[in-house]
Amino acid sequence: MPVRIVYESHATTTDNEAGVATGWLPGRLSETGRRQAAELGDRRRGTGLDAVYTSDLARAVETARIAFAGAETPVLLQDARLRECDYGDLNGAPTSVLRPLRTRHIDRPWPGGGQSYRDVVEATAAFLRDLAAAWDGGRVLLIAHSANRWALDCLLAGARLESLVAHPPPWQPGVAYTLP
Repeated sequence: MPVRIVYESHATTTDNEAGVATGWLPGRLSETGRRQAAELGDRRRGTGLDAVYTSDLARAVETARIAFAGAETPVLLQDARLRECDYGDLNGAPTSVLRPLRTRHIDRPWPGGGQSYRDVVEATAAFLRDLAAAWDGGRVLLIAHSANRWALDCLLAGARLESLVAHPPPWQPGVAYTLP
């Protein structure tokens, strides 16, 4: 049976508010982000989730912990394959510096040991294979990052990575996917 996935972005961080591209740095939720995380929990508690997976980066973990504090969520797991793109030397750089360079790194890793966006798609695909094996017919929430949403759009909705990187979709709560 298919796995039903709901994707949510981690809540707003102090870096988001400051215009910083956090990448693989941990990041911290802002006051607004902590409120958003609580609202995410209000939206998702009691919706029949079998598991909640997060990136292992601190901002995603903090979002999940606030959202599901005291809730009876059967499984809360962290997975490094749900990390944001590693911007290498530009982790922590202003988004105004990073944004115009994104399309150059669809297939070419960011300098300084970073990843390409295609690398994120491959990591997400590996995660999805394991997810399908673990939760046949289940309902799973993923709390991750924008590059992971782009990967899910490519892998499960047929979108082109080049288009997503050039023109990222607007934020929205609860993007639903079906993993066959």
